[in-house]
Amino acid sequence: MRQTCSAALCLVSLLLLAGVQTTAQIPESAVIPGSATPLNGNVRPTVTSVEIIQRVIEESRRRDTLLRQYSVRSLYRVTSDDGRVRAEVKAVLNYRAPGSKEFHIIAESGSETIRNRVFKPLMEVEVETAAGRSREDGSISPANYTFQLLNEESIDGHPCYVIEATPKRADKFLFRGRLWIHRTEFSIVRIAGQPARNPSFWISRVEFVRRYRKIGEFWLPAHNESKTQVKLFGRNILTIEYDDYEISHTASDS
Repeated sequence: MRQTCSAALCLVSLLLLAGVQTTAQIPESAVIPGSATPLNGNVRPTVTSVEIIQRVIEESRRRDTLLRQYSVRSLYRVTSDDGRVRAEVKAVLNYRAPGSKEFHIIAESGSETIRNRVFKPLMEVEVETAAGRSREDGSISPANYTFQLLNEESIDGHPCYVIEATPKRADKFLFRGRLWIHRTEFSIVRIAGQPARNPSFWISRVEFVRRYRKIGEFWLPAHNESKTQVKLFGRNILTIEYDDYEISHTASDS
């Protein structure tokens, strides 16, 4: 039963890194024709969800060409419904453009099953996705979703468009939920939702939230949380914390 629980957790965990990819991996053909309405100063013209997503794609690609190298400390943790830590791994992630990621585990504790069946596959997927070797296309793009602009909200002091994302197919690597997109920088600030398809018979409910923060001129992952209701095991919470970013080289440094 422990293996079943861990396997179910792993499927949900993969949604955070394989299913909720940034738009940087989208092929050029996915860009929507036409230019977005500019947002200058206090002028607030009408803007559509299509235009916003196009700008997100364009800005993601632009920043991706600038970011050449960084490192970050990451903490992977699974806790039970009563707050007990079931497993934990601390690692350092090193990134080098155009698509190389490497993890170095510096400490680990708790359930070996969770560490081997949840945390390590998560790291492997992140490495494969960065290198363009991911077998699943879960990118946030018009090819995978329809979008609807709902309203505007402030998240952590950032003015954001709130966009509803509806998957075009019932794929466990896609999600249904909402995006919070910075109103002037067109970067994703927050994602929240549920898998488009239940990833396992053993899972009755999944909710996830992914937050980004601005480091220099780049928006990078800050916190992932996935709450999973597993039959017979209760609720488990997976969190991934990113801290101490060190951006050691950008294209502008060259």
